[in-house]
Amino acid sequence: MADNKKKRGGMDAALIALGESYEVAYWSKKLRITPAQLKAAVKKVGHSARKVEAYIKEQRHKAADRNLIALSQPYEVRYWSKKFKVTPAKLKAAVAAVGHSSKNVGAYLAKKKTTKKAARKTVKKTVKKAAKKTGKKTVKKAAKKKAA
Repeated sequence: MADNKKKRGGMDAALIALGESYEVAYWSKKLRITPAQLKAAVKKVGHSARKVEAYIKEQRHKAADRNLIALSQPYEVRYWSKKFKVTPAKLKAAVAAVGHSSKNVGAYLAKKKTTKKAARKTVKKTVKKAAKKTGKKTVKKAAKKKAA
């Protein structure tokens, strides 16, 4: 179907031609996905029907598995972002860093938060120490002036 419409089978059956609306409709119906999802899959893995089918099966598996985060599904990104209380961009960065496992992503994000909190505490302590030092010197100088 991709090259000569009069010839059927062989190469034509193995490829998905997105330029032909009837092919988009056929493959969308066969794979039980929307035309937009089909186009995204073809863009991701190429025009091979076999590769597109494998990719769609993998995406369905990831979406069905609640322990994995499927970034290709917007509702999954919203769900996990809300659950971990992070932005979608931070969620995607965490998935890129540790993989699609929700446990690993949760641990990674928790570790990052504790690291930030520890850094803030360190900065606060440093500022307090500096304030105490400068405050003591100021008090000593004022005491010396009163004594003189």
